[in-house]
Amino acid sequence: MEPQVSEATEDVVAREIAVEQAHVDRVYTELAKAVDRAQLVHAEGMSRGQTDRRGTGDPREEELAGLFERDALVYSASRRTASLQNQHEGLVFGRLDLDHADTGEQADREIRYIGRLGVRDDEYDPLVIDWRAPAAAPFYRATPVEPHGVVRRRVLRSQSELVVGIEDDLMVADPPPDLVVVGDGALIAALSRTRGQRMRDIVATIQQHQDEAIRADVRGVTEITGGPGTGKTVVALHRAAYLLYSDRRRFESGGVLVVGPSAAYTAYIERVLPGLGEDSVVLRSMGDLVGGITATRVDSPETAAVKGGLRMRQVLNRLVREPIPDAPDLLRVFVAGQAIRLEAADLNRVRRTVLRHHQRNNSFDVAVRELAEAAWASVREGDREQFLDKFIDSTDVETFARQWWRPVDPREVLLWLAEPQFAARVVGSAFDGEHEAAAETLSASLRTALHTGTWSVADVALVDELAAKLGQMVDLPSEERGFYEIEELDNAAQYGTSALRVGVDGDEPVSLAVSDGSGERISHDPQERLMAGRVTAADDYAHVLVDEAQDLSPMQWRMLGRRGRWASWTVVGDAAQSSWPDPEESLTAREEAFGSTVRRGFHMQTNYRNAREIFEYAERLIRRYVPDADIPEAVRETGVDPVEITVDADAEAISGAVAEALAGLSDQVAGSVAVIAPRKWQPELSRVVGRHDGRVALIDPLSSKGLEWDATVVVDPDEIIAESPGGPRVLYVVLTRAAHRMTVLQVR
Repeated sequence: MEPQVSEATEDVVAREIAVEQAHVDRVYTELAKAVDRAQLVHAEGMSRGQTDRRGTGDPREEELAGLFERDALVYSASRRTASLQNQHEGLVFGRLDLDHADTGEQADREIRYIGRLGVRDDEYDPLVIDWRAPAAAPFYRATPVEPHGVVRRRVLRSQSELVVGIEDDLMVADPPPDLVVVGDGALIAALSRTRGQRMRDIVATIQQHQDEAIRADVRGVTEITGGPGTGKTVVALHRAAYLLYSDRRRFESGGVLVVGPSAAYTAYIERVLPGLGEDSVVLRSMGDLVGGITATRVDSPETAAVKGGLRMRQVLNRLVREPIPDAPDLLRVFVAGQAIRLEAADLNRVRRTVLRHHQRNNSFDVAVRELAEAAWASVREGDREQFLDKFIDSTDVETFARQWWRPVDPREVLLWLAEPQFAARVVGSAFDGEHEAAAETLSASLRTALHTGTWSVADVALVDELAAKLGQMVDLPSEERGFYEIEELDNAAQYGTSALRVGVDGDEPVSLAVSDGSGERISHDPQERLMAGRVTAADDYAHVLVDEAQDLSPMQWRMLGRRGRWASWTVVGDAAQSSWPDPEESLTAREEAFGSTVRRGFHMQTNYRNAREIFEYAERLIRRYVPDADIPEAVRETGVDPVEITVDADAEAISGAVAEALAGLSDQVAGSVAVIAPRKWQPELSRVVGRHDGRVALIDPLSSKGLEWDATVVVDPDEIIAESPGGPRVLYVVLTRAAHRMTVLQVR
């Protein structure tokens, strides 16, 4: 039996963390000294330029010089203090172990710590090297093919000043025997050591192919494909780090967007990109890609298919041309002695005319002008220009227009579809013979949003599409107020008051919100929570990295395309793991997002995450549904097959079986364990998992994408297939999350 090569014992990891913690403690001690020195410089600067003269005569030349010195010292000290204080969190994020034997220098290993800024000790020796400095370049550029003298690259994960985890990348096939390696690097080291020359050749091939993908030309689209456990994500994230360092000016100014499938996933990969700088890398899940809206709720497969398909474009095109449901449909005013009456049909013609060439939220003045033209067409008496001017200046017309053509939030517009009859009319023939079912599905989903106060992940792309069609939400100019009118106090918190606000409709409260003293109101009304904040315009990025790309719906690809119009792309995926049911439609939207730029591809074909026994179990499943699935070669064996247990469809029985499985797995592996279960069984299982230590997690199937654990307990595979978009493909993902041990609970 092969040893569990990717496991480092808790004692070994703890010792390594303690070593790193000792260095980090020393760094923060020196950092405190540096802050004190900066504050002394600030105090000295404030003392410059002082004078005891009380007259009003012109200042002397030496006084002017003192004032200049004061301003220069204070400015410099303030900037230094701000820099030291702002970079306090996670200051040290990397370590390099280098061997200069090949360069003719001393063969002893050199250690360099990499961080967000440079810190030196009292002897002026570097404790931390600024990540932008040339000496830090190997942290981003070193690969197993070109190690730049690096033997081991270590990533430090910290919370405030505390080191909470480490992860190593090994840059040599034969590491020194005294070198401790943790994480995937440990796996590579153990594979090389335990399987002889053939395994070393395999490892070298893996590393060289990964290196080629990392260093590929930045232009166009670089696609990295491969089955589970082939290291696609790690390669892509190292590519992002490499690109940022190799062309810092471009990517720091333009920004790098990293998109993952879920919030759990983005939290997991944050540790891989610790040193890129908060302002240059934006890490987002599909549920929080649009500013002003955050979503974690997942729709049913049927609802997600309706919302994500390209036919929704036609629905949304119709939706933005609809009149505001509560807007007036009749205009009656007196202008220039003429009684003006514009009926609903007249207003509809004006609306269609304006929207033919303008976005709704950017066309208030155009709409008023078209109303004036429609009014003139109904009277045609007197001077035309004089009539139009008086119409536009009419306060009655302005009051009407502010209701009839007010700016609309894209979230509000989407919620119009919650009304079943309205949804049925707007959906119309967009879904061919399925329009009635599609309309009801959309309407029911948005009623769920109104009831729960939560958006679904699929809603985010629809809101973004509507925002692009409607234009940026704007505030209309304030109406002129009379001299004695009292302005309404909109936000008491700006005056330091914590306010309680209750809106009343008849005898029933319709809104209850408490200010937290910072101006943010914590609402207890579901619709207010849905509409909190403001949707922001899509940002443009210099580079977009998309992981688990096979899961994106066509509407989500359109959302990403707006953020990568001028970007280069790195795209990671595996078609066999797709949760989107129509890959051809998704491919069409993806190609539209990429444009006509050049494409290149890299295929990873060695699975070094899963033990062979686990992966063969998963392979048998996916072959039944996707005969041509991209199946990598698993190169590691444990001699332990996955365990199958059959239990009754009873919450108590399932909970007991999971508890028993966890007890056994906790003894067999030293690392993390996950219980992956469908929504149906999660409430009961949360209590079981809560009784275990922090290394046991409960997660849903979709959120498990891109993650891995030492062992997993997979609960009710049939229910996972039934509830998941993509069905068996999602189960395939679930069955490939474990590195060493897996227990599967079949429910009868």
